[in-house]
Amino acid sequence: MAQGPSKFAKMQQHLMNGVSHMIPVVVAGGILYAVATMLSMNSVTTSGAVEASNIVVDVFSQIGGVGLGLMVPVLSAYIAASFADRPGIAPGLICGQLAVNVGAGFIGGIISGILCGILADKLRKINLPDSMQSLKSIIIVPLVTSLVVGAIMICVVGTPCAWLLSTLTDWLTSMSGAGSILVGAICGAMIALDLGGPINKVAYSTGVAIVGTEVLAGQNCTFFGPIALAICVPPIALGIETFVFKSKFSSVERDAGIGAIIMGACGITEGAISYTTTDPGHLIPINVISCAIAGGVAGALGTYCNAGWGGLVVLPVTSILTYLLSLAVGLAVHMALVFFFKKDYVEEAAIEEEDDIDIVIEM
Repeated sequence: MAQGPSKFAKMQQHLMNGVSHMIPVVVAGGILYAVATMLSMNSVTTSGAVEASNIVVDVFSQIGGVGLGLMVPVLSAYIAASFADRPGIAPGLICGQLAVNVGAGFIGGIISGILCGILADKLRKINLPDSMQSLKSIIIVPLVTSLVVGAIMICVVGTPCAWLLSTLTDWLTSMSGAGSILVGAICGAMIALDLGGPINKVAYSTGVAIVGTEVLAGQNCTFFGPIALAICVPPIALGIETFVFKSKFSSVERDAGIGAIIMGACGITEGAISYTTTDPGHLIPINVISCAIAGGVAGALGTYCNAGWGGLVVLPVTSILTYLLSLAVGLAVHMALVFFFKKDYVEEAAIEEEDDIDIVIEM
């Protein structure tokens, strides 16, 4: 008798549903925002954010910024929908946005999506009088689920994330004068750990502040060099790996490979999120290790970056040779780890049992 999919396989299916709907949002928003970044490098150099220098930059940056802002809510909504169908979408969107507001990033989006999906699925199975049955999916389930999970995101998830953000900021700033290899490795690991979440933002925002101080003082910012290249290691590496190690990725992930490479080159580390959420047990450590090594190498070589951004678009304002060398080391380490440790992707297929009927005709 065939067994159904394991709990782990079911959870992977739920995560993949969220990721497959999130990928077009990430690709569209990330590429448009990256174009705005490249068109406005003077603004990025000093502030770390795209500032509208003309109508074209303004249009690209606003559309791309909205797209990137919707990434976590969409992820959360469609994870929830995988559990509970349409009743999970509204609370998933609301609580996914709350995850962003409290600083929990895409990890918070996964948590909110799972919680919303489980609760909404339980609520929609409750038997109600016929007069109230029609209200269940459009009022009762979204309302109760949004309230309960939203309260958890605000009261339980938000405070620890805020504390973690403050603590890591103070710790990282205090280490800025320590060994350059150690600081580079720590910054690289922090950038890769949650890919745009609160830990990533601590390293990035601290680096941007130091860029502003040192560049205005006429110095090259070696603190930001490891951060800038770590930003692009996971998305570029994963994009390349979808072509080199095809068997380790789903067809959806392979189709998004070029987009991941482009986003990585443009300094959009979120290009790696869609891959990491489907296999966090392998890819989170791989991302962290490869970026830590790349950051450590950059620190040892004195790699600098004088723009508050990352990827290859900032190459003209870096120590180009050491920047590319450190990046190449990070990509090589990432690809080697994926080759040895990431398992081949297996398509989930429904297994149908058929009873064989043997007809025996005795003569």
